[in-house]
Amino acid sequence: MTDAGHALRMMADSALDRTVVPGYSRFGYALRARLWRGGEGPDLADGALAGGIVAVTGANSGIGKAVSTQLAGLGAQVVMLVRNTSKGADARDEVLRAHPQADVRVERCDVSDLDAVRSTARRLRSSLPKLDALVHNAGVLPESRGESAQGHEITLATHVLGPFLLTEEMRPLLAGAARPRVVFVSSGGMYTQTLHSEDPEYRCGQFRGATAYARTKRMQVALLPPLAERLSGEKVTVAAMHPGWVETPGVARSLPGFHRLVGAILRSPDQGADTITWLVATGRELPGARLWHDWAPRPEHYLPRTRYSADDRDALWRYVRSAVEG
Repeated sequence: MTDAGHALRMMADSALDRTVVPGYSRFGYALRARLWRGGEGPDLADGALAGGIVAVTGANSGIGKAVSTQLAGLGAQVVMLVRNTSKGADARDEVLRAHPQADVRVERCDVSDLDAVRSTARRLRSSLPKLDALVHNAGVLPESRGESAQGHEITLATHVLGPFLLTEEMRPLLAGAARPRVVFVSSGGMYTQTLHSEDPEYRCGQFRGATAYARTKRMQVALLPPLAERLSGEKVTVAAMHPGWVETPGVARSLPGFHRLVGAILRSPDQGADTITWLVATGRELPGARLWHDWAPRPEHYLPRTRYSADDRDALWRYVRSAVEG
């Protein structure tokens, strides 16, 4: 590609990102796929993950099931971490119908329950030789404020506390991989929120599930730098991505108004999962602690009001560490 062609591609890509509606829709995905070599996005070689082991939370439906299928197709052994093992077994069967020779297993893990996370981690440490990648995809969007088994607000427990504890517990396995990666599945909704380090448990004000969801997705991205520093000894690349607007059972159930309004332009789960798979499987050296969307790093803020200080981030990091260690 010529310099002029590259510049044009980057301008078009940036415009899509800032217009939101077309960029996050299936049309944005299709256009970006054409910008990337005129095909389906950056290429991944067949067998790119042969011999690799990847664990995916929330793997029994939607994006989690799609990314599990894609990773299995690239040769990875996939560990599907789910709350409901019956649904997980059905999802595993679907993955195996697509890739009959794949190595896929189901493990129960309620990511919101810190004791369950520790129990799952012990089982995995005793049964796996290494872990090449850990994908934090499990998500909830509650109608009202609820609490986890340890008394934490449920979206905070599911999106932040559980994933950070699971990552910590998996450090010995990640250290055994050649280029270990940890990927958080965030959301474009985080662009509407700042970092509420003064009230991480959402005890103040009127609770809204969509706001709690966006707040905790912001937290995932904000905490990437201190997590990357903590994992630097294991040489783990830490990343977050947001998939755009995706047609999933969770969206239809939790956001029916939004689903009715934009359902016709939502991305497929496969399209939403594509960048996750690429972040896990690409041989390219990735910059650490970045937010990605459609195979490219993206800004963490578009609105001045969402910016926060390093002190705010550090206060949240201390809270998370104390909550998972308590």
